[in-house]
Amino acid sequence: MPQIIETVDVNVPVSAAYGQWTRFEEFPHFLDEVEKIVQVDDKTTDWTVKVAGQEREFRAVITEQHPDERVAWTVKDGETDHAGVVTFHKLSDNETRVTAQIDWEPSGFLEKLGAAVGVGGHAIKKDLQNYKERVESAPTDTGWRGDVQA
Repeated sequence: MPQIIETVDVNVPVSAAYGQWTRFEEFPHFLDEVEKIVQVDDKTTDWTVKVAGQEREFRAVITEQHPDERVAWTVKDGETDHAGVVTFHKLSDNETRVTAQIDWEPSGFLEKLGAAVGVGGHAIKKDLQNYKERVESAPTDTGWRGDVQA
């Protein structure tokens, strides 16, 4: 299973960086392949993504969530097999390092080819840059501050 790890430093406090990440329904504003996310409950989100022109749907379950520290998930069902974690590290009062680690199983020829040449890593890096631009310019909202432990 390929693993992607990418990091971006954002010029906002850790609470703002974490808060933006927990507003899942806003992901289509900065994640290029995400068409829609519906938050079903505190631990469950339904995703619609478009990869290489093909629409896919899946359900992700949050397995661990600690305010200002981390959000981890796994895919419960759907065509896409993956899990991941995003962590938030305070660098200073107004700077945060955000690290995304995603483990995924490519399906189909194009995804396997893309994984072999590192396309997934480039896409995550671009998405994190889009996230940086959004969180640094978006109004501050605390997002969801609940704690989840599977």
